[in-house]
Amino acid sequence: MERETHAVYVISVAAEIAGVHPQTLRIYERRGLLQPARTSGGNRRYSNADIRRLQRIAELANAGMNLEGIRQVLELESEVVRLQREVEQLRTELNSVARHRHESNELVPLHQA
Repeated sequence: MERETHAVYVISVAAEIAGVHPQTLRIYERRGLLQPARTSGGNRRYSNADIRRLQRIAELANAGMNLEGIRQVLELESEVVRLQREVEQLRTELNSVARHRHESNELVPLHQA
């Protein structure tokens, strides 16, 4: 995970990898679609996760979606991921409770004997 979020690419390299103009990245940032890390000198640095997000933005833009629509899609996709993680966590907790319940039920006959 560290590698995915480690910000290493300067704006020109990130733009080239994503297939867009550097000014486009600045516009995306102003519109809240992207939030690159900053160096102590204020220069933008993009991570692999940022590059994937840029590619997703470009994909949606190429499909004819405007920037507000793209922002909404990205927010919804993030929410889906968050909810999937929450469901997985709840499943894990449910399995743990079920396991403890099963173990408790097995112990009851021993105490009654």
